[in-house]
Amino acid sequence: MSETTHDGTVAADAPGSPDEGLTAAELAAKYGLTVSGARPSIVEYVRQLWGRRHFILTFSRAKLTAQYSQAKLGQLWQVATPLLNAAVYFFVFGLLLGARRGIPGDVYVPFLVTGVFVFTFTQSSVLAGVRAISGNLGLVRALHFPRAALPVSFALQQLQQLLFSMIVLVVVVMAFGSMPALSWLLVVPALLLQFVFNTGLALIFARLGSRTPDLAQLMPFVLRTWMYASGVMFSIPVMLADKNVPAWLDDVLQWNPAAVYMDLVRFAMIDDYGSSYLPPHVWAFAAGWALLAGVIGFVYFWKAEERYGRG
Repeated sequence: MSETTHDGTVAADAPGSPDEGLTAAELAAKYGLTVSGARPSIVEYVRQLWGRRHFILTFSRAKLTAQYSQAKLGQLWQVATPLLNAAVYFFVFGLLLGARRGIPGDVYVPFLVTGVFVFTFTQSSVLAGVRAISGNLGLVRALHFPRAALPVSFALQQLQQLLFSMIVLVVVVMAFGSMPALSWLLVVPALLLQFVFNTGLALIFARLGSRTPDLAQLMPFVLRTWMYASGVMFSIPVMLADKNVPAWLDDVLQWNPAAVYMDLVRFAMIDDYGSSYLPPHVWAFAAGWALLAGVIGFVYFWKAEERYGRG
């Protein structure tokens, strides 16, 4: 086809575009374009998260260092805070309310300190998870990275803080007569399982907290109730031994994950805290809780990947 111009010359039509007639979706597919911020497949998401492992570790260390940077005692507060909590609980529950009933006197203090330290690990991971997205919106909106890196790094930060506390716990346990033994090695798998469990909870509450900032104000009350029901200050089997409670309530209290992980660490480190204090199949429950929370938390968080930081 050609046409005559106003000066009598003949001009040929411009050749048609090879993309003419293609829809926007077809054009994107042709040139390899993807939606900005789109959620990747879960396998690709895991790969991206693994690729950011150095960022996750560095970020958690930086947060841990900055946490007490304004305090004169600095990092000492990492162990001083749970120790002071344990002292208060010993006075109120151990001396005034008699919660140490059924536990030998030389066992109760390490029993209590272990419970406070281990439960604080879960408590702090959940509270940090609630604010993982909502408290770092500048970072989320400025950089492209798998958002799960934030709650994972906060859970890792709490694990590092617990390891500092374990030094004090070892001193307390030894001061009350429990010397290092092979059973102490059981602390490693117990805390690793608890870390997976905590990370799953952090992921769940990071998604919830990203849309509901008020959740950060509610969670301390929920966690305090959970602590009182988990046997931090008392032995659940001893407390329930002379009470007429339904069997299902007994099972719920003994098999709740916070109680399970505390019992495993106590059993590993305290000589006189024997298997009679543990519920049956305790290791199976510890692994089950970790797997359940880890998988559900990761998938639940990944489902909303493209919505974090928007709105």
